[in-house]
Amino acid sequence: MLPDSESHLPEFQNALQEGQLEPNGESASKGPGAQKISFVLDKPVSQLSWIKKSLLFAQLSRLSYANPEPVEKKAYEAGLDECIFVARDGAEAYILGNRTDCMVICRGTEPNQWNDIRADANAWTVSTDVGRVHSGFHSEVNELWPKLEQLLKENQRTLWFAGHSLGGAMAAVCAVRCKISSIPSNPAAIFTYGAPRVGNRSYASVLKIKHYRWVNNNDIVPRVPPRWLGYRHMGQEIYLNRRGKISSLRSWFRVRDRFRGLLASLRVGKLDYFSDHSMVEYIKHIHNIHDDELNGLPVKTPSHIPAE
Repeated sequence: MLPDSESHLPEFQNALQEGQLEPNGESASKGPGAQKISFVLDKPVSQLSWIKKSLLFAQLSRLSYANPEPVEKKAYEAGLDECIFVARDGAEAYILGNRTDCMVICRGTEPNQWNDIRADANAWTVSTDVGRVHSGFHSEVNELWPKLEQLLKENQRTLWFAGHSLGGAMAAVCAVRCKISSIPSNPAAIFTYGAPRVGNRSYASVLKIKHYRWVNNNDIVPRVPPRWLGYRHMGQEIYLNRRGKISSLRSWFRVRDRFRGLLASLRVGKLDYFSDHSMVEYIKHIHNIHDDELNGLPVKTPSHIPAE
């Protein structure tokens, strides 16, 4: 297992540049349903099971890497009739919605966008009213927030935030901004996938809302920036073990699980520090868990998450 260290981030960036990952931060392999929403929203998101919510926001986070035209088409097919692309100086997000729900989906790291790489690499914190936050993520949200705030200032629908990688960090920072702003709707929940640490202990604990932070086995990105720089994770971790199942493994048991996952990836010519970061992989595992739920099989719900 790699130790927590800033040195991981240059390795991740090198993998992006050398073609081990796609331009959206994903492995070259494609999974079924990776670029679409696998069901139609015929009820409010709040009425979906927790696993189905997780699948929805995973698929939307994957979709957010696409250009506005295909995103609008796929969103409409899934029952979302609002699609607004917000972009400024390399920072990008979508506002998707329908009559009952409004979703802010932040786009993750793109290696051809210098601002994204700079935001990932800049590990120093800046002070805010609620604690210290990663300066790169703070700057990315600063680019988008005036427009997002304007679009959300009259929103009365249930509000959700989600994103993958850098997009997950931005989603968390946007949710904090929303909570302390004059926007009438508070975030209902945040769903993030392979997200890095965002700020110090004060900042990480400021939101008293549901935040489901998915981590896939050896995914390298949730291990940066390092704890010794004062960083802490936001939200409740949902750990996927090497078999893609939700697990509460801790300490030595998780070290062993990650080591076995690494060996398995090396046998097929992969390095799962990077391949486990793929949004396609997250979707595949969550989709399988959702299928278990549909088939009436027991689905493990982490003890810190009430069954829904």
